[in-house]
Amino acid sequence: MHEATPKAPGPRSLQRATRRPVHVPAGDAVTVGFLPEAPSTPVLVTPDGPGADLPGWLRANRDAVEAKLLRHGAVLFRGFHGGSVEKFEQAASAVCGTLFREYGDLPQEGESDRVYKSTPYPEDLSILFHNESSHLPQWPMRQFFSCIVAPHTGGQTPIVDCRTVLDRMRPELVELFATKKLRYVRNFIEGVDVSWSRFFRTDDPAEVERKCAEEGTGFEWTPDGGLRTSRQAEAVLRHPVTGEAVFFNQLALHHPSSLDPETRSSLLAICGDQGMPRNVFWGDGTVIDDAVVAEVRDLMDRESVAFSWQEGDVLVLDNMLVAHSRSPFTGPRKIVVALGDMTGGPVPSPSPVSPV
Repeated sequence: MHEATPKAPGPRSLQRATRRPVHVPAGDAVTVGFLPEAPSTPVLVTPDGPGADLPGWLRANRDAVEAKLLRHGAVLFRGFHGGSVEKFEQAASAVCGTLFREYGDLPQEGESDRVYKSTPYPEDLSILFHNESSHLPQWPMRQFFSCIVAPHTGGQTPIVDCRTVLDRMRPELVELFATKKLRYVRNFIEGVDVSWSRFFRTDDPAEVERKCAEEGTGFEWTPDGGLRTSRQAEAVLRHPVTGEAVFFNQLALHHPSSLDPETRSSLLAICGDQGMPRNVFWGDGTVIDDAVVAEVRDLMDRESVAFSWQEGDVLVLDNMLVAHSRSPFTGPRKIVVALGDMTGGPVPSPSPVSPV
């Protein structure tokens, strides 16, 4: 294995890497370095010859991969195979022995119950930065993406280091997020978002109520047969392995300012704050100003890196150290997803649905 090491680049320098040999456990020969456009993360691993077995290499070098993830937050495996859902699932399973089978926010990919399609969302719009499932009682420590079909243009999955975001945020804002926390309010509206039955994987309202109570989520059945939930969650957490503080949430993705002005105005007129498909407030239920969210979004955009997908790419993220987004695209795009190493914080008391 050869490792490419940048010569002390700046945070977004395009300086190319130099290479040096390093010792790693047995496996196919690979080169480790960085992309020219992203010299600090993700770590780039490429095979030194054809026919390399990615799942086998991952099993032999799992500790080395984990060390790279804890330092850099993301590892990109490129050139091992073409776009293949089956090979992706094998690779993800080599890193996480148990992949999550019950994720209600994404549709399943084909016959596999461990691989999901990426978020269905209009091609001409961005999906803003977020940590997967950070608004829920459980989240994956490891998230996997693979490119099966690359888009004609755009469609990148930008990533940003959540340690850096917190370090470069105004101290006053950090204090607000750490002390006030966040409250996510969600309305499961058929045809707008996933249905409550798909999300909770049951058609039984009593079972939904049991699950909500068990995980500390407030709930309310709406007159049209929909479900409204409310949950308080941390906005700043410490990584369970490294102990580092991270900005861990879905603020930008859930806040109404993520919508275009016309859509936001229409939804608010029809639904009100509490009827929006997704919304986020301060933990006490008060409104988060658009300016606060804009400041956070600008910071995350400035610190982010992005690369163009190549078919067969496998990207592994530490979901607490790195947040991800999605750029607009043209042409067909097929990115598949897997989740592993589920974890969660203490279960809070059920949150009231309505803000105070």
